[in-house]
Amino acid sequence: MAVRHLLKWLPILLVLSCHASFSSAARATPSSPMKAVSLGGWLVTEGWIEPSLFDGIPNKDLLDGTQLQFESVTQQMYLSAEDGGGTIIVANRTSASGWETFTLWRITESTFQFKVFDKQFVGLSSQGDGVVAVSTDPGQSETLEIVRNADDPNRVRIKAPNGFFIQAKTDVLVTADYPESTSWGDDDPSVFLMTIVATLQGEYQVTNGYGPEKAPQVMKEHWSSFIVEDDFSFISQNGLNAVRIPVGWWIASDPNPPKPFVGGSLQALDNAFAWAGKYNIKVIVDLHAAPGSQNGNEHSASRDGSQEWGKTDANIDQTVAVIDFLTARYAQDPSLLAIELINEPLAPGVTLDSLEKYYQAGYNTVRKYTSDAYVIMSNRLSADPTELLGFASGFQGSVIDAHYYNLFSNQFNGLTVQQNIDYINNNRANDLATITRSNGPLTFVGEWVAEWEVKGATKEDYQRFAQAQLKVYGQATFGWAYWTLKNVDNHWSLEWMIKNGYITL
Repeated sequence: MAVRHLLKWLPILLVLSCHASFSSAARATPSSPMKAVSLGGWLVTEGWIEPSLFDGIPNKDLLDGTQLQFESVTQQMYLSAEDGGGTIIVANRTSASGWETFTLWRITESTFQFKVFDKQFVGLSSQGDGVVAVSTDPGQSETLEIVRNADDPNRVRIKAPNGFFIQAKTDVLVTADYPESTSWGDDDPSVFLMTIVATLQGEYQVTNGYGPEKAPQVMKEHWSSFIVEDDFSFISQNGLNAVRIPVGWWIASDPNPPKPFVGGSLQALDNAFAWAGKYNIKVIVDLHAAPGSQNGNEHSASRDGSQEWGKTDANIDQTVAVIDFLTARYAQDPSLLAIELINEPLAPGVTLDSLEKYYQAGYNTVRKYTSDAYVIMSNRLSADPTELLGFASGFQGSVIDAHYYNLFSNQFNGLTVQQNIDYINNNRANDLATITRSNGPLTFVGEWVAEWEVKGATKEDYQRFAQAQLKVYGQATFGWAYWTLKNVDNHWSLEWMIKNGYITL
């Protein structure tokens, strides 16, 4: 699940069976429908699942992808990239939106590069101390230091590479020539009020936040403690028969992945397969984070919210190489159920043509090693959920995977307990029926959760809501998967829901 509380859409995923023959056996349902749970927040970080993972990072509110706005205390206007970028920085906006928002690339705990609306970076003009946003390839001359007031950390000064501080001399003249000395008063043109607009807390943020010296230790401790063998024992004893394990593209370069990522997640995945074999659990390996980010969300390890996956053949080839690595490693393991080629690519940034090109190459790559595993293909977010049905029909044993949440949309605001349950019994049942065709693919509700927008709901209310979903999603011919096993938000944690009697399987 992406940072699921940020998504505004309900993704549809497509799963293709890996059976090589076109026989009726290739179309058969699994001997036991999948009752699965995702191990979210383990090998691909999502900060909302385990916020404490970020607690040891200095300036942990200023990580890669953090969006900031700066109001001059003297001008009482916001800094802005004129025309969205490509020219000067000014301080003449009475309110802040896109051009007045700066996205951080973190260099150290106090130095950063500021990315503007049109993707240039803030730096000094070549003619002197003027402040501009023209470079698309940031270096030392675009590296700025944020100095925070000890008594008010959102009262800041910005130190330029020339050793001076940026000041708003006038509303249209922003320069980097103010000296070190300051009283932090409202009469100091180098003082700004900083507002944090949005943050990301994914794998890029946690590893770059801790830095190369500390990140390996922190992540290895997390991987060895967040999911352990006892969790697989718990899964097997409570009516579940499969796990979906999100992984990042850097796992294929373990033990020395590109910075800031760190090695060690591959050993954790190996451990998961060993435990799965011991407790008779099937495994779906899910490429949750593809190189360049397929959706710009933190769960796909985007540095700054940008979405670059699929725009070049080289990028697609790199992703196929990850699938090759994973399939070659686990194809002969009897616990392997499926390889998910990519999770939740976002339209229109990911085009249908590039996605189908990748899916065909990824499918062929899996086929080199196995004819038994399933190949999972995700439909594009914010696109027609049926757009890949024709493509899927070209493969025997295909399975459509739908993610259903009574969340992330205004239509669920204000619904009562019974209205939410009715929505499951009527609307969700119809949604599932729409993608379930007698001669078509199997169906899989690959993500759902017993959480909603209802305030003050009782335990019995949650039990009824969960039971309604289990009944409806139990009609999926391939099965379902809950998001996720562990979460600090109790209702998002299937472990907590089972242990506390909210869900019984």
